[in-house]
Amino acid sequence: MTDTSVDPPRTPRRSTAGAAEGPRPAARRGHRPGPTRPDDGNSTAATRPAGTRPTTARPAEGATGAAHAAPPAVEPSVAGAAGAAGAAGPAGADLHLDLPATGSRRSALMDALREAIRSGRLAPGTRLPPYRALAADLGIARNTAADAYAELVAEGWLTARQGSGTTVAERAEPVPPTRARRSSRPPRPAHDLRQGQPDAAAFPRTAWLAAGRRALTAAPNEAFGPGDPQGRRELREVLADYLARARGVRTDPDRIVVCSGFAHALRLLFDGPRAVLPARTAGPLAVEGYGLAFHRGLLAAAGATTRPLPLDEHGARVGGLAEDPEIRTALLTPAHQFPTGGPLHPGRRAAVVDWARGRGGLVLEDDYDGEFRYDRQPVGALQGLDPERVVYLGTASKSLSPALRLGWMVLPDHLVDRVLAAKGEREAWASALDQLTLAEFIDSGGYDRHVRRMRRRYRDRRDRLVGALAEHAPHIEVTGIAAGLHAVLRLAPGTERSVLKAAAYRGLVLDGLADYRHPLLAAEAMPATDGLVVGYATPPDHAYPAALEALCAILPPPL
Repeated sequence: MTDTSVDPPRTPRRSTAGAAEGPRPAARRGHRPGPTRPDDGNSTAATRPAGTRPTTARPAEGATGAAHAAPPAVEPSVAGAAGAAGAAGPAGADLHLDLPATGSRRSALMDALREAIRSGRLAPGTRLPPYRALAADLGIARNTAADAYAELVAEGWLTARQGSGTTVAERAEPVPPTRARRSSRPPRPAHDLRQGQPDAAAFPRTAWLAAGRRALTAAPNEAFGPGDPQGRRELREVLADYLARARGVRTDPDRIVVCSGFAHALRLLFDGPRAVLPARTAGPLAVEGYGLAFHRGLLAAAGATTRPLPLDEHGARVGGLAEDPEIRTALLTPAHQFPTGGPLHPGRRAAVVDWARGRGGLVLEDDYDGEFRYDRQPVGALQGLDPERVVYLGTASKSLSPALRLGWMVLPDHLVDRVLAAKGEREAWASALDQLTLAEFIDSGGYDRHVRRMRRRYRDRRDRLVGALAEHAPHIEVTGIAAGLHAVLRLAPGTERSVLKAAAYRGLVLDGLADYRHPLLAAEAMPATDGLVVGYATPPDHAYPAALEALCAILPPPL
């Protein structure tokens, strides 16, 4: 604790040099031993008893230039040390220091002095004001200022000699100021309609905090040790129940492996020396003709070759899988094709599972927003048709937040040990504490309540988007089913690029459909179409009307 008391007047002691030495601060109980505090180098008027003639302090030998001739290298203090020195100490050079209003006074003073020296504002040899005067000037305790001076002396920033005060240590040259690093991130947009992001303001903070408190209270001690690469048993058990109930997944806790998201799952399957499906033996991977370029890039970096499947109103045309004997694995979004928005037709769902059985292959099911369908009950997971031929991949990124970094893989029995070998002996990615909290959040019903609430909110967002288009741009068609966190607006041929330029001019961020097209998808197999991918879930509620207004303003007129 910093001593803020004022020392009582004491009779000054004469040094052998004839200078009056100021009284030293009283020792504080429990104060740790530290470097000797620097001497002020001057007496104070407050320490002279009545009737004693003041004695002018003489600087130590060699200190005259620093004390009287050094040019002021600092800005003047706002308070003015000279005025405060009449009551607390001798007048010293004004010293401008900006200290924050909160936090440790001692640390703040030390940081401010270091920065002033580092930047060259305080040149080597510059004499600092006595710590008593500086303390009065800054409105802090004298002991605090004395301790800060002493620590900086010990660190080599300052030098102090008995009777000559405290000066900036001699250095060859001041350290040049560090240039501020320019951020490569673009400025925050005026209107954000990017796809794939839930409303961050809607994260259930109170319910999540309560679930975390209950989970930590009930957690066994071993939960705070090295993590199990398969994931916490508590989470795998509640996931098995939830996925069976809400998504029609057939599994048990021993066939679930927790990961840190969909991209992490792909890396475990395809990348690294212990990849489950190494590119050199697994062959090319079939993917949908439209999808995230990030995922294609991740697969390409792992050495995997991707071959696009054309799309139509019934989803991916999976009949082409049988025509390519090299393909043994297919990555699909059956519940809600990303980004075009259609579900995989029931006949094609059965056909792709039959293909996997007949070829001894695998279907990777990306169920990225399967809970969010608004015109009917969500279609069940493809995995339920054959748990031994479908790898189910889910995350909390769309339902809760991508910041949570939690996902899960529901695996065929023969892949569990291989995935665990790829993860390693200890969990290095997914926090055990977050896993325990999510398990409690699901088990207590908080997850179901949150999903239902967000389903209503996102349905309202989509309805408002459709209503705004009907009023201001009735010629623009919204494609796909009423589901998910985004919608695709079909544009007239040749207009997509100009519309995106107009959006950028107005500070509106959204994506064009062309960004998602696979570069190897032949035009004769699936002609390119112009369109906008609008993420209606991204803005907070208060910003959504303005975002819709900006969107309608950049849409092209009817031809």
